[in-house]
Amino acid sequence: MLSSFTAMDFETAQVKRWIICQVGLVRVENQIITKQLSILVQPPNNYYWNNFIDIHGISPEQTADAPTFDKIWHQIEPFIKNQNVVAHNGLAFDFLVLSKTLDFYGIQTPDYSKHCTYKIYKGNLAFLCREHNIPLNHHDALSDARACAELF
Repeated sequence: MLSSFTAMDFETAQVKRWIICQVGLVRVENQIITKQLSILVQPPNNYYWNNFIDIHGISPEQTADAPTFDKIWHQIEPFIKNQNVVAHNGLAFDFLVLSKTLDFYGIQTPDYSKHCTYKIYKGNLAFLCREHNIPLNHHDALSDARACAELF
């Protein structure tokens, strides 16, 4: 695998792909984690579906004063632009979430290379972490991104 890349994970407040409530990013350089970023994000109208709160534990009260995605993109972009980016189930979820969110805010999607640990391992993240003894606080975006980085 690549020795330098960004691992990425998003948590969403509802089924629409542009409704991000947490971003987790882990930058790996020469197989060493060099940067980590976890940001709570206020989704549009700060609206959540209850079953999504049950999954990740993030509530409207926690993001009421959080910035919207367009206000934090400048922090995220260096992790993504012209980088190798890996996500678990990224082809079906995270890469689409990023693209749809950028479209929603009228921001151009940067060039980057996509890699998916689900496609590589063909397994659930929680199961793979147990199998490989990787710590995981599942559905915390930073923990999921860190676990994805370890797998990759």
